[in-house]
Formats: sequence, C-alpha cells, structure tokens
Amino acid sequence: MDETTASGVEGLHEGFAGQRMVVVPRPAVRAARGRPVTDRLLVTDAGVFPHAVRHGRQRVRGAGEHVLLVCTAGAGWCRTPDGRSAVGRGDVVLLPARVAHEYGAAVNDPWSLWWLHVLGPDADELVAAARDLAGGPVVHLRDPAPVASLVGQAVDALDTATAGGLVQAAGCAWHALAQVVAAGRRPPGPAPDPVERALAHLRATTPRRTSVAALAALVGLSTSQLGAAFRARVGTSPLRYQTDLRMARARELLDATALPVSAVGQAVGYADPLYFSRQFSRVHGQSPTAYRGRAR
Repeated sequence: MDETTASGVEGLHEGFAGQRMVVVPRPAVRAARGRPVTDRLLVTDAGVFPHAVRHGRQRVRGAGEHVLLVCTAGAGWCRTPDGRSAVGRGDVVLLPARVAHEYGAAVNDPWSLWWLHVLGPDADELVAAARDLAGGPVVHLRDPAPVASLVGQAVDALDTATAGGLVQAAGCAWHALAQVVAAGRRPPGPAPDPVERALAHLRATTPRRTSVAALAALVGLSTSQLGAAFRARVGTSPLRYQTDLRMARARELLDATALPVSAVGQAVGYADPLYFSRQFSRVHGQSPTAYRGRAR
C-alpha cells in the first residue's frame, strides 16, 4: 500500500504494469455523503489496470457500491445471478450493489480495465437504466475510449485528495454512466480512429501525464502500435505531445497572468520549479522569465 494522502485517500498497487488505483477511506465516504453533489453520486474507488494478467474478483454478497468495468482491450468474463457473460473490447460491465458477482480476465488475452465504484441515488438510476436497455450486465460500446477517459479523469480527481476532487470525480462518473445509457439508444457505427481517441484523452487530461501503456490500453493498441500510429499522424511521440500541450498552456499563463514562474510550473504539472524552467528552456530556447519579459 502506498502512503496515505492528506485527505486520507489511499493509492494501492496490485502488480499490473502501468496501473493506478485510488480508494477513498470509509470515514471520508460517510462525510462526503452528507455534502451537496456527492450526496447524489459519489465515487468511492477507481482505477486503471492495463493488461491485467490473472485479474479477478469474487464477491458472494456483492459490493457495497455499484461497480462499472470498462474493457478497452483483451477479454474476460463475468458471472451474476443472470448467468455468465463473455466480456470483450468495448464492453462495459455494470454490477449492481449488493448483488453477488464474479469476474476475471481471459487467460490467453487478459483485459485492460478502467473501473470505478459509485453509490448514491443518481448512480442507482443510471445503472438501472443502462442495465434495462442492455437486458443484462454487459453493454457494448462501439468506442469505449471516451467512457474510459472519464474514468481516468475520475482517478485523477480523487488523487488530488480534496473535497473538490470528490465533486469532480462525481461529475466524471455521472457523464461516464450517462454515455453508457446513451449507447443503448445509439445505432451502431464505425469506431473513431484510435489516434484521434488518444489525442482527445490527452487534451482532456492535461496537465496530468498519461503513461504510454495506459494510453495504448485506452484505445486498444499495443504500445508499439500506438507509438507508430501516433508518429505517423502527429509527427511526434505521445510523451512529447503531452509535453507540448503542457508547454502551450505554460505560454498562455506566462502571457496572460502575473503568476510567479513556480506557480505556472505547478499549474502545468511540474512540482519542481527548476525542472520546469529547464524543460521550458529546452523547448523554447529561453527561460520562462525571459519569455515573459520579451519585447511584445
């Protein structure tokens, strides 16, 4: 178990390369349920498990919350009182609270999962609506990346260790569940290009950095496939593109605000001011201070 953050949110690791997982301690959950917004929908746990070999869960009494699983690559299965269902890329599994269930990754092609646990009356309605439209626990999405991206943003929000982060995570979860409900009403069609889906996620999550492994899992490609496709389309690597996004935002803040350089660096994801200045100078050929003081 990782260190506990200031708000008591715990980051956990289970051994999947590139994984992230955040759990909100139950005292914090109880407090959040008494506050506006999070009294309607609250994310209690969320995470990303790329290529989750031998991953599985069995809950004979179910979970205390509704569970959302988004499979962006690979395959697996789930079992509920309705029976056993295969799960593949693009499938979303919705497991109601307090209902027995079991699920696991396929042995030969383990899934990549983006998941969260939610509770509250809004979550009750959204999960029930999605399951009713699907006729069971599995909803197929022609493009799982936007929903997975929202789950990833919920993880980021919880990781801020603030009450505001819980509100932001609730908003992400609401939109994710709403998209799953909408998928049940939408006619099938071709999925967007994986590079476009990757770009949309990176733009939505800047300045947070997404690992190449997690980004590849999001769009259903291997890291080498994503790197080659990204370079062919964008002309640079995913990591360099993320740096470019952060630096573009830094230029905006230097031009439009009076924030100290250290605060600009923090705003674009660099906790160390010296490292931010070195990165900025490497990209722009001058320091942030020189850039701000240039002749306009």
